[in-house]
Amino acid sequence: MAAGLRIRPAVAADAGLILRFIRELAIYEKAESSVRTDEAGIRASLFGTDAKAQALVCELDGVPVGYAVYFHNYSTWLGRNGIYLEDLYVSPGHRGCGAGKALLQHIARLAVAQGCGRFEWSVLDWNTPAIDFYKAAGAKPQDEWTVYRLEGEALRRFAGE
Repeated sequence: MAAGLRIRPAVAADAGLILRFIRELAIYEKAESSVRTDEAGIRASLFGTDAKAQALVCELDGVPVGYAVYFHNYSTWLGRNGIYLEDLYVSPGHRGCGAGKALLQHIARLAVAQGCGRFEWSVLDWNTPAIDFYKAAGAKPQDEWTVYRLEGEALRRFAGE
């Protein structure tokens, strides 16, 4: 890991910081209006007693520069857990310092240590810098799969609510 970089587990006091990073990421992904949570929602979902996801904060010389959120999934084909990376983000002014790679490697090490069969994530098809970064890490696109989503009213309607 690059000098001055440190990755630590996020704590409840980081909820505001994580929300700030989420908003920055949403702006980058041209989806700012899609962020509907607030600091209390982040605190409850990441640090509450029934939290299923975990977060990491990456600091450079003590200054938070990025974060990652991940959770465990499961592969029936492998019969093993995996890790799904929900978010990986480094603030624009700190890109290129190794923070993104350090976060990705940290989670990869967790996956290996926990006996996970896979480490997966999604990336927007127009995000060439991220795609190049992931390919350089040795990740392979899963082009044959298409993500589907039910949310909001469509989810409620389908559930019969």
